[in-house]
Amino acid sequence: KKYLKTNALDADIVQVGCIGYCSAEPLLDVQLPGQARVSFERATGEMTPALLDSVFKEKAPLKSHLLGQFGDGGRRWARVPLLNEHPFFAKQLRFVLKHCGIVDPLSIREHIARGGYGAFLKVIHTMTPAQVCDMVEASGLRGRGGGGFPTGKKWKIALSSDADQKYIICNADEGDPGAFMDRSVVEGDPHRVLEGIAIGAYAIHAGKAYVYIRAEYPLAVKNLRKAIEDAKACGLLGENIYGSGFDLDIIIKMGAGAFVCGEETALMNSIEGRRGMPKPRPPYPAVRGLFGKPTVLNNVETFANVPEILSRGPESFAAIGTKGAKGTKVFALSGKVNRTGLVEIPIGTTLKEIVYDIGGGIENGLAFKAVQIGGPSGGCIPASHINIEVDYESLKTVGSMMGSGGMVVMDEKTCMVDVAKFF
Repeated sequence: KKYLKTNALDADIVQVGCIGYCSAEPLLDVQLPGQARVSFERATGEMTPALLDSVFKEKAPLKSHLLGQFGDGGRRWARVPLLNEHPFFAKQLRFVLKHCGIVDPLSIREHIARGGYGAFLKVIHTMTPAQVCDMVEASGLRGRGGGGFPTGKKWKIALSSDADQKYIICNADEGDPGAFMDRSVVEGDPHRVLEGIAIGAYAIHAGKAYVYIRAEYPLAVKNLRKAIEDAKACGLLGENIYGSGFDLDIIIKMGAGAFVCGEETALMNSIEGRRGMPKPRPPYPAVRGLFGKPTVLNNVETFANVPEILSRGPESFAAIGTKGAKGTKVFALSGKVNRTGLVEIPIGTTLKEIVYDIGGGIENGLAFKAVQIGGPSGGCIPASHINIEVDYESLKTVGSMMGSGGMVVMDEKTCMVDVAKFF
């Protein structure tokens, strides 16, 4: 702001969410009219004038701290690498994180300009709830919260359950140590999540939705609240949405940080104002859940995939992944690795590719010891299994699980007794 004022430059300053490359933050992007957007890494306040001078005055981005340029929109800079060719991004495939760190999360107009809510409007005007469930089932999307239950199948059970009221819940509780995927998606692209929830609500005849989110995520709550307000103002939530006869109200419920409330029945108890304690199943929530009514509960990442499936078609989603698990999975890569951050990879990518190709290997040249995946319910995968493909079934064979997506890397100096004690 100071630089723009001093140099009498007319420019918009936009705060965006996390692009995922956490170890390179803070990031500073500059986009001139008609020119590709260029990104600088580790941009401190002291170096901001030099970085901006290089773009505004010399018209050539400063090489030091240069991360790369975005490939879409505008003339490309000469001798500036493309961001998607950077080792951290090259092997990633982004559906869920597609717009995170790129769009203004507080602007519904920008979301709509990039195709946002197009899938939802198509669904409520041209498809039956059963057809939506069929498409989601055909895509092979499985719940990304850890259990991996087929999403379309869950929705069909709720659709066939007869009731005067049904509910849909987005689980954004995210209690696993080392996990920050849902937080970043809600902070960086809240409308994508809302669109997924709205499509799910239509698919099961639910008139009310809850987003159960950690109170420790104040920015995510703030951005989500603004997104809901703007969606209502545009007629995308509320009564008789765009003359379709479909009504939907979305309510934010903040959790108090109890790890157990990530479990679906405990979470529902919490929404009802009770102590967060799991209930025995059956009956399953899709038959009898919140307030005794049929309820579908999916996590943030699951809902964020839904608009992409409805827009691109289930076949293109199903073409990615392994035989038993389709699409991509977002992981929060942290610990003793050179490049930390959010990683979205096709399911079936090997652990070695994630740690070494995307993560840049172990810090300080030390030896790899293990990766902890799946939070307290998961397990540690040692070096002997580093070539394992990351999917729901394969991880179980080595005593771990996919979980929600925390991936904590450990080096030869890590004490496994301490790790076990912590978890």
